[in-house]
Amino acid sequence: MAKIAPASGARKRPHFSTLYRWALKGFRGVRLETIRIGGTLCTSKEALQRFADHLVLTGAVEPTGAFVSSFSCRRAQLYAEHELDKAGI
Repeated sequence: MAKIAPASGARKRPHFSTLYRWALKGFRGVRLETIRIGGTLCTSKEALQRFADHLVLTGAVEPTGAFVSSFSCRRAQLYAEHELDKAGI
């Protein structure tokens, strides 16, 4: 299992192979940020949050409130307002 705490409401932590797949292949066009230190592929909680935020902003997944921070919700709102302004609505 990956050594990160599960989000509130989550039943379990993601398996390390899931994180590895998200890093190499991505999920719905979004890749998890990683760095290689020696022979080990590493990521951070912040990179996981950015990964989740990007999935929500692109509409790849629906926010459940369990993994999306209030900051990312505000950022999504600002992005939506920008897109509406750009469209002239």
